[in-house]
Amino acid sequence: MAAAVTRRRSRTLPRPPFTSEQWRSWTEWPVTAAAVVFLVAYSLSVIADLKGQAYEDAEWVMWSVWIVFVIDYAASLLTAEHRGHWFVHHLPQFFVVALPALRPLRLLRLLSLWNVLQRAATSWVRGRISIYVAGCAGILVYIGALAELEAERDFPGSNIKDFPTSVWWAFETITTVGYGDHFPVSPEGRAIAVGLMIAGIGVLGIVTATLASWLVERVQLEERQSDAVTASHIQALTGQVELLTAQIAHLAADRGARQQEESA
Repeated sequence: MAAAVTRRRSRTLPRPPFTSEQWRSWTEWPVTAAAVVFLVAYSLSVIADLKGQAYEDAEWVMWSVWIVFVIDYAASLLTAEHRGHWFVHHLPQFFVVALPALRPLRLLRLLSLWNVLQRAATSWVRGRISIYVAGCAGILVYIGALAELEAERDFPGSNIKDFPTSVWWAFETITTVGYGDHFPVSPEGRAIAVGLMIAGIGVLGIVTATLASWLVERVQLEERQSDAVTASHIQALTGQVELLTAQIAHLAADRGARQQEESA
């Protein structure tokens, strides 16, 4: 039995000499900077429609940053207290990191970028939900426009040929308006559109929930202020009643003393 336990432990990957919190604190800014580098390289590649060596250089930069994302994921897994539980509950992050290694699915690298930027935004705003929602919506529109332009520009029959048009389409899609003046025709572009639609519904839901929460907080604040005023009034009246009670008791004592003097 002891030998089996020893063999099982020997097959377990050793834990790094740092905790998950330490890793996060050490790598938060470097990984975010790498994500920004990825976004710049991808933006140049798509908007400028790079060809030849320039395109290869941009691809090299993006794959290098993707390796940084893979290292970050591996370190997060290795430092997790319960690795199996962490892996199961972070399967989307695993697929986001693993699938871009397949060339036809290279656009999934953008999901890795989104995951890093969202994590950084969550850390920066720390509860400022309106800033978080606006930032997420802006990032989604920009990344969606880039991905859609890359997918549609050279596809036969496409009507999205430049970045301004792609941005306009992304705004239409994420807000679930959909004028229909521009639309994707490639399978990859339609998949991106579906993702933006779902994201748009989520963003609108967060905005609605934020507005409702703000209204509830305002009502509760007014109620607390009203309760505080009422409580102060009650406290003042209580003090006055206590003062009057003391004065009445004092007058009653004086009257009793005079009556005793008169009877004597």
